[in-house]
Amino acid sequence: MSANPDNDNFNADELVAPEWLNGQFITKVLSEHEKAPELKVTGLHFSPASAKGDHYASVMFRVKAEYTTRKGASIKSLIIKTMPEQEGHKKDMLGDSPIFKTEIGMYSKVLPEFESILRNAGDDAKLYVDCIYHSLEPRQVMIFEDLVEMGYTVIRDRELNLDEVRSVYSKLAKWHAASFKVQNEQPTVLKGYTTGLFEMPKFLEEVFIGTGIPFFLELLDKEPELRKYKPYFESIKGDFLQRLKKEWTQMRQNPKPDQYYVLCHGDFHLRNMMFKHNKQTGVFEDCMLLDFQICSISPLTIDLIYSIYMLMEPQQRWDHWEDLLKHYFSVLVGTLKKIGYKGEMPTEDGLWQRLHQQKYYHFLLISTFLPLMWALREDGTDFGDLLQNDEKRRNCSFLQGYVKDITILLPRLDQLGYFKQT
Repeated sequence: MSANPDNDNFNADELVAPEWLNGQFITKVLSEHEKAPELKVTGLHFSPASAKGDHYASVMFRVKAEYTTRKGASIKSLIIKTMPEQEGHKKDMLGDSPIFKTEIGMYSKVLPEFESILRNAGDDAKLYVDCIYHSLEPRQVMIFEDLVEMGYTVIRDRELNLDEVRSVYSKLAKWHAASFKVQNEQPTVLKGYTTGLFEMPKFLEEVFIGTGIPFFLELLDKEPELRKYKPYFESIKGDFLQRLKKEWTQMRQNPKPDQYYVLCHGDFHLRNMMFKHNKQTGVFEDCMLLDFQICSISPLTIDLIYSIYMLMEPQQRWDHWEDLLKHYFSVLVGTLKKIGYKGEMPTEDGLWQRLHQQKYYHFLLISTFLPLMWALREDGTDFGDLLQNDEKRRNCSFLQGYVKDITILLPRLDQLGYFKQT
């Protein structure tokens, strides 16, 4: 077994694989997957599966496994995803969460059902990479085929272009459409998917959540162009999290019949997807969604609002956000018709109305999440360090790009009536 390189571009807890991740374990996984009891592992080479800042809610390794069967010698690259074992913030935050149970259910039951619906309608969209092994005991582990070997990459060194972003929204729309159909015809399939972001244990108690609005107020006070918005945010500072929780709880416990509820991804940001381009021409071919750990039945606008701030590039957020969401809606309706959805069809007017019903969710993303996304645009940014370091998070709120972003976004929200006292 090879040691991983000690490199600042990787998460510290992914530099060396744990002892249980050994030849005996990989032999068991591969022999069961390939139905080859005679399989023998002859070599294992571990490395981090992702760069620092790509993810936080798990620990991930890539393993190149060399092995032999009756068919001869083979090499397979796998991605191993498990829960953090090192003591610290990540383990404390995730230890009691159901994220692996949720994701295993998604890969083993829900996503195959969604894809089957699309296939039966003649749509060959691929919604997920194959999971070849999963367990909750004695450890929470999932093992996947390696998308890098299939030509997919995480885009880190440039901005997404509009075609790539449209493709992501197309995938999301098809996912949501299949969810509509399943809820209408087989509601028990999605029963139990109720742990979204704000149901995660301890999430609202995280320090970075509590400091978001105070740091945001410091920015509003410093920038003359933004000071007119300070009184409103001052007025909600004391009970902002209570307002946010009430908004979410009402949505969760008192769903309206026309609220466009679907199985949402819940964490629909740029680093939770990979892209494939033709090796010869560079032409874009496909995108693949990842990390289904906090999927939950919610209004589809939860994914859309999140995506405005966590997926769209700044210029897209400023100039193309409406067109991109219209593209999503067009694919959604087209797919619903194609797959034979028998329920009430959503309308574009209904979409825009619902998009503005979770204003405190917008405020959370703008004040607390968006500055972190700007920080992550810098190579090697340690997301875990950001979450735990108040001063570094405060500095994020004054990044030049973020300030420009806010200068454009707040007037838009003002025009939409977000700052009216209720």
